[in-house]
Amino acid sequence: MTTLAKPLTGLKVIELGSLIAGPFAARIMAEFGAEVIKIESPAGGDPLRKWRKLYQGTSLWWYVQSRNKKSLTINLKHPAGREIVHQLVAEADIVVENFRPGVLEKLGLGWETLSAINPGLVMLRLSGFGQSGPMAQQPGFGAIGESMGGLRYVTGFADRPPVKTGISIGDSIAALWGVIGTLMALRHKELNGGQGQVVDVALYEAVFAMMESLLPEFDVFGFVRERTGNIMPGITPSNTHATQDGKHVAIGANGDAIFKRLMRLIGRDDLANDAQLADNAGRDARRDEIYALIDAWVEAHDEAAVLHALAAAEVPAARVYSAADIVADPQYLARQMIETATLPDGQPFKIPGIVPKLSETPGSTEWLGPALGEHTEETLQRLGYAAEAIRALCDAGTVSLGASRSPRES
Repeated sequence: MTTLAKPLTGLKVIELGSLIAGPFAARIMAEFGAEVIKIESPAGGDPLRKWRKLYQGTSLWWYVQSRNKKSLTINLKHPAGREIVHQLVAEADIVVENFRPGVLEKLGLGWETLSAINPGLVMLRLSGFGQSGPMAQQPGFGAIGESMGGLRYVTGFADRPPVKTGISIGDSIAALWGVIGTLMALRHKELNGGQGQVVDVALYEAVFAMMESLLPEFDVFGFVRERTGNIMPGITPSNTHATQDGKHVAIGANGDAIFKRLMRLIGRDDLANDAQLADNAGRDARRDEIYALIDAWVEAHDEAAVLHALAAAEVPAARVYSAADIVADPQYLARQMIETATLPDGQPFKIPGIVPKLSETPGSTEWLGPALGEHTEETLQRLGYAAEAIRALCDAGTVSLGASRSPRES
């Protein structure tokens, strides 16, 4: 049986990013077959290597965020280092970067320079505020994008300050838009003569683009969407409820037929047959009444009984999953969303599976985040550098060589 190539096989990507947005975009490309060369500073590399929980000095997040990538160390302040980047760009399809606008230009690695070397280059640029506008030069992280994009204002409860979602979602949303835009730019090359272009993603715009009807509702009605906790006015019932044993269950019964099934389940056939509650508008007008009834029913049973009854009634519901729930869940396991990999010392550990699922050419984990500079020598040799030249670059501090110790998938 012939094994089909992954959909991005043959694409060469140079990653100049660090931390979350740029590296997450490049990670997705690497999972689906692109060759991703991640350029890091010899002085410690990507700060993500030391973020959150460390295992023997390296972040577990790093191993996931940098899977299938090659690590090349270059001091971009050295002319010889920038020359290496120029050589890599000459044969690349994509450059991914998330420096503050203007930083690469000062280094001689901006769009004008790189596109002159390779006119077909697609450059994905992720930044807080985009490459233009009065705020372009300001620093901006995911938290700023989430705040300015409108997400934080509507997240939380009405009687409390805005809250974050629990992950760096602004960066991740920007990365997804970046991948979409990059694939569009590659398609443009196919259709329109091979010319490259810049894909400019601002974190605040990436978040703002996800904000549903927030803007037209304000413009037409002067309505400002506020924090509403776990409910969404106009979509009723959809809420999180506490069970007798102190767990939390999310129930989404806002479909007209689903609402009727839920009311019959909790013994309220009268509400199932109430013409006023036949659609969302009617239910929303009486949402306090409806939520009080559902709260009371859920509170009278333990989590297992609630979930069993809702499943039998075909009402969408789920416990609010923790990591412990996720790793034991049959649905996650059936869809290969929990993979097992091996740390450098042989310790097995679980990592997230690949999204999306392609039926014919799925993505995969080939190896996890590499050691700093692990692929420096290999990459320079491929560019034609002799052993003596590589040693000279190391002696000058332009590059550093790392040990080949990246963990592999089990």
